[in-house]
Amino acid sequence: MAKPKLSLPSFFFLLFLLLTLVTTPSQSFVPNHPKPAPTSFIVSSCRATRYPALCVHCLAAYGRAIQRSDHHLAQAALIVSLARARSAASFMSKLSRARRIKLRELRAMRDCVENMGDTVDRLADSVRELGRSRYVGRDFAWHMSNVETWVSAALTDENTCTDGFGGRVMDGGVKVAVRGRVVDVARVTSNALALVNRYASRHSPATVAEQP
Repeated sequence: MAKPKLSLPSFFFLLFLLLTLVTTPSQSFVPNHPKPAPTSFIVSSCRATRYPALCVHCLAAYGRAIQRSDHHLAQAALIVSLARARSAASFMSKLSRARRIKLRELRAMRDCVENMGDTVDRLADSVRELGRSRYVGRDFAWHMSNVETWVSAALTDENTCTDGFGGRVMDGGVKVAVRGRVVDVARVTSNALALVNRYASRHSPATVAEQP
């Protein structure tokens, strides 16, 4: 069975977000330029997440592209999570090559780089799969199950990364730097999963059939 292709609207939506993220620092919590005010749709939707303030902050700039689409909202959340995961993976890869890093830190860092690499792969697959879910009819539940499974696995990879720096023996600048990056990615991914679950529950064939 051939895989359904993304429609032109979804293609341009993804392209818009990706181009925007390329020029937007993924770790910028306090941007130097004013950000657009979040739409009421984004604010209300983000209440379903564990970190609603962070959710609104991450998605406010994409309000015009998201409009009132649950699908575009979940897609944007995943793409933001993917961008931050890639940034964190790159940061940790560079940090692992630092000359003064301790051996135990190096081992934990290498494991963490591998975990974050898996996170990036799973999130990238999720973005593609979510793009297909809108146009598959009866296969909607199967595609959404894939997305939910992969995003959950990405969240596990992120938590495993921080576990490698547990204990006082690992205390220090490297641990602080790594935890700061990974915790941020984990929170954004948690929010993305919540919005994916929300989209799946609101737009499953059974739910749509029950609507008047």
